[in-house]
Amino acid sequence: MSLVRVHNFGISLDGFGAGEGQSREAHFGHAGDRLHQWMFTTRWWKPGGSGGVDDAFTQQHDPGIGVEIMGAGKFGHPGWHEDPEWKGAWGPNPPFHTPVFVLTHHTRPSIEMEGGTTFHFIDVSPAEALEMAREAAGDKDIRLGGGPTMIRDFLAAGLVDHMHTVVVPILLGRGVRLWDGLEGLEKDYQVEAVSSPSGVTHVTFTRTGA
Repeated sequence: MSLVRVHNFGISLDGFGAGEGQSREAHFGHAGDRLHQWMFTTRWWKPGGSGGVDDAFTQQHDPGIGVEIMGAGKFGHPGWHEDPEWKGAWGPNPPFHTPVFVLTHHTRPSIEMEGGTTFHFIDVSPAEALEMAREAAGDKDIRLGGGPTMIRDFLAAGLVDHMHTVVVPILLGRGVRLWDGLEGLEKDYQVEAVSSPSGVTHVTFTRTGA
């Protein structure tokens, strides 16, 4: 069976995966791009970038993925559903190149973009979303794209096989936490940590037997 994977998900030292005050101009709220600056220097992100440990992890983002599931907060800013012309923050050719299921209470017709990405808007449980994604993915894996609320919901439902989080050495103090309500999660996973010269720590959770 295909695996459910999370990759490159940045969190602060105090566990926030997004800042407070998210808007069209500030997709991650007051966190800005600080949770992702480590990624911007890698070869995966830009030609001529670094090829160190950060790049080694980011390179695992795409291979074997047949579908992405994302939360409404990743697809757009608060209130995006009121704009019928909103098609996400990635331009006409989004970087996914697969079907993408957007979990939202505000469904709309599917949007076919350039490069093989089609956004489907669904209002279902994590288990139901995963069933739909597996049918669309064939024998490939499913990536959970975030944000923190939807990843937390999938973790709470026991649906995540592999998760790569990146602990960034900043304190946000407010926003949306990843770990709330997940006490004892580590018991079901093999947990490994790798420190990078960039200052971040890559922490992976691999379900026992996955």
